[in-house]
Amino acid sequence: MTVQSVDRALLLLELLAQAGGRLPISDLAQRSGLPLGTVHRLLSSLAARGYVRQDHDRRYALGTALLPLGDAATRLLSSWAVPFLVQLAEQCGESSNLAVLEHDHVVYVAQAPGRHRMRLFTQVGRRLLPHSTAVGKVLLAWQDEDQVRRVVHRFGLPPRTSSTLTTVEAFTAELAVVRAQGWAVDDEEEEPGVRCLAVPVGPGPLAVMAVSVSAPSSRLAVGQPDVLAALERAAAELARSLASASARA
Repeated sequence: MTVQSVDRALLLLELLAQAGGRLPISDLAQRSGLPLGTVHRLLSSLAARGYVRQDHDRRYALGTALLPLGDAATRLLSSWAVPFLVQLAEQCGESSNLAVLEHDHVVYVAQAPGRHRMRLFTQVGRRLLPHSTAVGKVLLAWQDEDQVRRVVHRFGLPPRTSSTLTTVEAFTAELAVVRAQGWAVDDEEEEPGVRCLAVPVGPGPLAVMAVSVSAPSSRLAVGQPDVLAALERAAAELARSLASASARA
């Protein structure tokens, strides 16, 4: 059983997040299917607590009160995921990462370093556009086409290296490949000399997280079978742990 007003307020926050953080009240009413007066009352309550704000152009935006909540959630997610990532890093010998899609950016929420002296580090909390990362491709591959187009329209496909996919046609074709094979590669598309393989945590259409292994290109091949097998085992274990925690909640 849900509390209607709470459910509706959370819906408005989710719609703002999906739209990149800002929307006019009329758009929120249209997208939520709620009466304009109801939306206004809910936004007023959220604004009073700092969860939304109204900008000078009268659009509503996500507020700063959400930041400590996000930080706390990230820390909790990191502490839960690290043991799985450590095991994955030990199996592959390379750095492992967990990432989520947040406001159309990839955010790295946990990492375990590899055993090599020369190893890769991705700063926890780092935010990247999804088109140049393996985790980003995995998290977008099963999104509906309209959502992918909105992401591309808002941020474009800027080149990070000479290998970055920078056309809509090339990027959407790549996402189709990811859906078909179940994994993605960043083949020196974010950083020269760095390769990354990623898989979704949970069934692709329902995945909200992606797990990856990153290494110098000289040590990690595209589609390397042993690494993909280790990634799939780690993703399955993470998904089972997440489902178990949700069932206990």
